[in-house]
Amino acid sequence: MSGLDTFRKETRAWLSQNAPEGLRGAADGLFNGYWGGRHGEFESDDQRRWFDAMVQRGWTAPTWPTEYGGGGLSGEQARVLESEIRRLKMPPALVGFGLVMIGPTLLEFGTDAQKREHLPAIIAGQIRWCQGYSEPNSGSDLASLQTQAVRDGDRYVVTGQKIWTSYAEKADWIFALVRTRQGATKHDGITFLLIDMAQDSVTTKPIKLISGSSPFCEVFFDQAHADARQVIGQEHQGWAVAKALLQHERTMVGELFARAITGGQEALVTKARRHIGPETGRLADAGLRDDIAQNAMDEAAFMLTLKRIRDNAKAGGRPGMESSILKVYGTELNQRRQDLAMRIAGPEALGWEGDGFAADDLQWTRDWLRSRGNTIEGGTSEVQLNIIAKRVLGLP
Repeated sequence: MSGLDTFRKETRAWLSQNAPEGLRGAADGLFNGYWGGRHGEFESDDQRRWFDAMVQRGWTAPTWPTEYGGGGLSGEQARVLESEIRRLKMPPALVGFGLVMIGPTLLEFGTDAQKREHLPAIIAGQIRWCQGYSEPNSGSDLASLQTQAVRDGDRYVVTGQKIWTSYAEKADWIFALVRTRQGATKHDGITFLLIDMAQDSVTTKPIKLISGSSPFCEVFFDQAHADARQVIGQEHQGWAVAKALLQHERTMVGELFARAITGGQEALVTKARRHIGPETGRLADAGLRDDIAQNAMDEAAFMLTLKRIRDNAKAGGRPGMESSILKVYGTELNQRRQDLAMRIAGPEALGWEGDGFAADDLQWTRDWLRSRGNTIEGGTSEVQLNIIAKRVLGLP
């Protein structure tokens, strides 16, 4: 038996003892799980037990170094662990932007002191993070941001505003881009800074969306303080760090839509049979059959591409420009699927509430509305296409 086979056998045995029965089969999305943080609350005793067991093994961050509390697994071992957890359909033991964005960025750019301060807290679910990039007048043109951080001895004084900050009202720390040098070209003079949000000078305000729900907030800094030791990389040179983190974010977006795709095709066919008929057999509308089949092929191609990128990441590779491909294709694929669902539902897609509409149809309507923002957030499709043209295809 090979070493990897032995690891699989041992992992399967460990999971059989430590994966709570009440959570098996409950996997539902990349960010449906325990978020941790200073004020984190478990939804059940099973969720707490699952989290505690995984943290003890370092498997909330299985490939991170053991010196910071990670699992220290190889890429191959991490893939085995992931497949065994997926076999049981277990939800993640811990989720959040600490694991998928700032943590990997710290591993690449952080000092040893910064890693020792922040990585163990991320792995143990002690701190919840949010991202402070976009501003009211700096969205796609992110480098035009104006939130200022002025050096005052061994700290910075931060003044300005961020917007579209997911879950800011629940976060403990924010990783933010701030301007530390005026008068330079806009990509220079930007610093990547970590800020503790537990201060009166940092406030948040929720943003409502047309879909009826939203994770987004505005964040206001009114002379907030941040230690100078919380600069990641070099002062004034945070743009390189920011771009690296964006690659992790766009890969995460691809993962999100991969989770949404899983089981989505079957749901789409079921929806078509219910609304258009027949209940069994082939749909009468040949054009609709073609569109549903095309959607299935597009989703299959997307999943294969994502698998290649996952394998590269677990082998120790850093996300590259292909993360922009994932972001563009994943978000637009999701929009096409939502449009197809609305076309299938017909008048039923107009519902918002009431006894005359099926609950799943109402959710499809909300999902369709929410998908309108997919090609904007995390960098618009237009920006991503420019990146692909320049960095991937080498076009002038």
